[in-house]
Amino acid sequence: TKTISKCYVQVTGMTCASCVANIERNLRREDGIHSILVALMAGKAEVRYNPAVIQPAAIAELIRELGFGATVMENCGEGDGVLELVVRGMTCASCVHKIESTLMKTNGVLYCSVALATNKAHVKYDPEVIGPRDVIQVIQDLGFTTSLVKKDRSASHLDHKQEIRQWKRSFVVSLVFCIPVMGLMIYMMVMDSQLSAAHAHRNMSDEEMEALHSSMVLEYQLLPGLSVMNFLSFLLCVPVQMFGGWHFYIQAYRALKHKTANMDVLIVLATSIAFVYSFVILLVAMAEKAKVNPVTFFDTPPMLFVFISLGRWLEHVAKGKTSEALARLISLQATEATIVTLGPDNVLLSEEQVDVELVQRGDIVKVIPGGKFPVDGRVIEGHSMVDESLITGEAMPVTKKPGNTVIAGSINQNGSLLISATHVGADTTLSQIVKLVEEAQTSKAPIQQFADKLSGYFVPCIVAVSVVTLFAWIIIGFVDFEVVEKYFLGYNKSISTAEVIIRFAFQASITVLCIACPCSLGLA
Repeated sequence: TKTISKCYVQVTGMTCASCVANIERNLRREDGIHSILVALMAGKAEVRYNPAVIQPAAIAELIRELGFGATVMENCGEGDGVLELVVRGMTCASCVHKIESTLMKTNGVLYCSVALATNKAHVKYDPEVIGPRDVIQVIQDLGFTTSLVKKDRSASHLDHKQEIRQWKRSFVVSLVFCIPVMGLMIYMMVMDSQLSAAHAHRNMSDEEMEALHSSMVLEYQLLPGLSVMNFLSFLLCVPVQMFGGWHFYIQAYRALKHKTANMDVLIVLATSIAFVYSFVILLVAMAEKAKVNPVTFFDTPPMLFVFISLGRWLEHVAKGKTSEALARLISLQATEATIVTLGPDNVLLSEEQVDVELVQRGDIVKVIPGGKFPVDGRVIEGHSMVDESLITGEAMPVTKKPGNTVIAGSINQNGSLLISATHVGADTTLSQIVKLVEEAQTSKAPIQQFADKLSGYFVPCIVAVSVVTLFAWIIIGFVDFEVVEKYFLGYNKSISTAEVIIRFAFQASITVLCIACPCSLGLA
């Protein structure tokens, strides 16, 4: 039988469900990977793999290649205790050998490796037999100083502040430039409708009509073929394309590098094509010194970016809320514990302050009034009232006397207690709750998995559809020009039919791209 191991990888840079689908899809293809589950909120991937074929470091590397940040989370060996220590005072390889061989001889140590370059020691041990303090003691007896690698207790990976800031900035930039563009658009629409009304009333000749048209301020041509309207729209569009769309471009580039298409690719495609097409059309019009101003799409990118970046910003705010709840849970844990040694008849011999991570099963821990219980345990001596509302929700303090169990994170009220540790580290109730919340965020609703699957096929489909639209209209145009003439606004006799057809076909296909881009599926 193949042995299957499990590891957890911390993943950063995921924005939406299609990122998750992307990672899952690409990793499932790899040899030696059995299954993978990615949590968008917790930023965590749980991978079951065959250690004979692939190692966690390689798995993290695969995720990094997809354009995300990934680090292997060390506390993944269930059942085994894992210890990371900083060891000072090693000078050469023989020190390393000395530490390793001594530790391996020690009962209860399963695995140990010491790196001279980084001064780190990595120890796996059986918590039933030995604990972190014993391991540290063994190394210190050899004459080296050691300490725990400080764990990041602030849960900084659950912090979405930076993303929230970045999308907010994106949104604000796009919005500032979008409002004038929309204003111009609405003004043009109102003027156009007035014009056509005037036209309907007084059957004017086309010449008078043209005169009226060019008398409009925005249609005034700065240069032949370049109207005020188009020039302003162009000026307003450039900064949005550059600054508002910056993050989209980065993400889209990463996706395309790996031959996958996500929402970002669509957004970038739509806005870039609309922008480039409009720009080229303007240049052509100026070169032709056209009398009638061409139809441009400069209003599309700012508006699209406004909607999408607003969506992303709200999404990150929501994620931040959920993650904040997790971070609060994590912050309830005590950071230090007072460990005491008892003589006969429970006489206090000595006490010392240690990190919570160093508390071992069976240790006697003293909890003073007002202190938090660092670990789950059983009361040996003392009477007190304990506030356990963080677990039970019960506001009334609970009486504790010898033999009662206590829960990590709850608050001791009036008496001093001595407890014997039963669950430490990742096994305490609080750690398990945190783990459950993280896992709950990892497991996806079936409908969500379906949506992820769809979004993988969605982008190529839309691109295909818009290309089909383009060619369909070109063919229709050359076969039956009247159809195009009927629908193409701003058609005038001065342009060749071929050019009219191509312009119209482009307009149609860009419209398809732009409409499909902020699709409700992606936003939802």
